[in-house]
Amino acid sequence: MALIVAGVIAVICGVPVDEAVILLGITLVASAGAGVIGATVLRRSRGHPVRAQALIVALSSVLVTVAGVVAAAFAMFISTHDLVALTIVLVVAAAVAVGAAFQMGDDIGVGTRQVGAYARTMVGGDGVITGVPEVTGPGELGSLATELAEVYRQLDESRKRERALEGSHRELIAWVSHDLRAPLATIRAMAEALDDDVADDATTISRYHRQIRSDAERLTGLVEDLFELSRINSGALRLAKERVWLGDVVADAMANAYAAAEVKGVQITERIGRLPAVEVSAREFCRALDNLLDNAIRHTPAGGTVAVETEIHEGAVSLSVVDECGGIPEADLPRVFDIAFRGDDSRIRDERGGGLGLAIAQGLIEAHSGSVSVTNHHHGCRFTVHLRDDVSKMTDFERGPLR
Repeated sequence: MALIVAGVIAVICGVPVDEAVILLGITLVASAGAGVIGATVLRRSRGHPVRAQALIVALSSVLVTVAGVVAAAFAMFISTHDLVALTIVLVVAAAVAVGAAFQMGDDIGVGTRQVGAYARTMVGGDGVITGVPEVTGPGELGSLATELAEVYRQLDESRKRERALEGSHRELIAWVSHDLRAPLATIRAMAEALDDDVADDATTISRYHRQIRSDAERLTGLVEDLFELSRINSGALRLAKERVWLGDVVADAMANAYAAAEVKGVQITERIGRLPAVEVSAREFCRALDNLLDNAIRHTPAGGTVAVETEIHEGAVSLSVVDECGGIPEADLPRVFDIAFRGDDSRIRDERGGGLGLAIAQGLIEAHSGSVSVTNHHHGCRFTVHLRDDVSKMTDFERGPLR
């Protein structure tokens, strides 16, 4: 490309063709030789400091220029005086180029050391990074420092989540061990009493049998929760999705909750509008709603109310379960869906609680590409399920009858 441009300039300036060819040929040979020497030295200098490599690049460029100019000067029979003057200019230009290359290499070296020191603080520091340092040198080094800061922030968040998960697992093991030990101890004691004929009257034997069955059902429920949670966390959960009326799924979940609400003395109310047909696994989604309703009923005092509400807005379906549990401390709200989260004494687990219901509900809902959140609401909490679906194109008939 340089030869083409030089040839065009020669033609425009009226240089004879034979002189232009000789000039370009000599310049090409001299510059190519100097370029080969510079490239060879630069390749052999790999692994050396960037300052040395920048100097080699500058000297190579100057050498190419000098070789071309000197060869062209001799070819054109320039006088000695003109050649000396040209040499002086080239020496000054070479000095400027070498100085600029030296300064650039120094800036790059300093910036590299700054980025390296910044990276070492991430490994051996106290884990607190106040900000991105000002890096000397090219903008790429500053961008690299910014990228390192972002990567460190993500790693730090990952470590915090891992520590929180480890803490939750430890709590889960401790609480599940307690929940297993208590009913097992009861079953063992009553079974030994029955074997040793300590309980010999029909009323006591019947009561022992009912208690053993109740504790066995409690253990079965706990084991099923652990198995479901294991499937969710391991990624082994496979949903058999089908298009079903969301209203039917909600109705099934509410039907399951009425008995527990009646025993507890809690009233269930509903404010449900037209609901669309959605792609869900009816069984798994119903279980998630079961867990939310069960949680609301268990923490609502007798005489209280649990409300189920639905809303469709901008192609998204929202389903809320509102209880009267008295609210959750703001500091505990982010941990409500953590495994085995217990909270304060006002939300202590009852005999059925394993601290797994809300974690399972969140996992099942997220498996349906949905989300669930919790907020304090008047005298209780509002758990809201957001399920996105293309409901904007559905007719009222397709959305089903009002419930």
